[in-house]
Amino acid sequence: MTSPRTWRGRLATGFTLIELLVVLAIASIMLSIAAPSFNSLTLSMKLSGYANNLVSSSMLARGEAIRRNAAVSMCVSSNGASCGSGGWEQGWIVMCNTVDNASCDPAGTAVLVLQSQQALAAGWKFTETGGRSTIAFDPTGTGATSASLIVCRAEPTVGRQQRTVNISATGRASVVKTTASTCG
Repeated sequence: MTSPRTWRGRLATGFTLIELLVVLAIASIMLSIAAPSFNSLTLSMKLSGYANNLVSSSMLARGEAIRRNAAVSMCVSSNGASCGSGGWEQGWIVMCNTVDNASCDPAGTAVLVLQSQQALAAGWKFTETGGRSTIAFDPTGTGATSASLIVCRAEPTVGRQQRTVNISATGRASVVKTTASTCG
């Protein structure tokens, strides 16, 4: 049979205030070490997402050019309906000229939008190194011009990572992870 003293000792187990404070101190140290790594991971994921969206759009444009046997372009668009000027962070569309709003026709004056990409979040930049606001694909799927676009975080602080999307003259797109201290 257990004595009342032993039984009470088993019930009264727990943490002391000092043990709790030590655990909280260790947890706060670990959190302060992990927070910068988490910010870097978040930046990396966001950059990869934006770069992959552009690669996906270029693959769609190239594929549609081949499938429709017509020139298809990607261009900067702030309204999602027509080509514009400025940086790619405004958003972009995949489009072709059309006569009947259903098929691509180089003689057409209207625009058939095949895909529309929204603007990047505030503080992010997506610039083409040559200043191009349009990337065209021929009916064979080759790029009319090669392009190199850089996505980076400009505000509130410049991120140390960048992604460069290269679209070759053959129409193939690739992403390269780079580092820089500026965001142009």
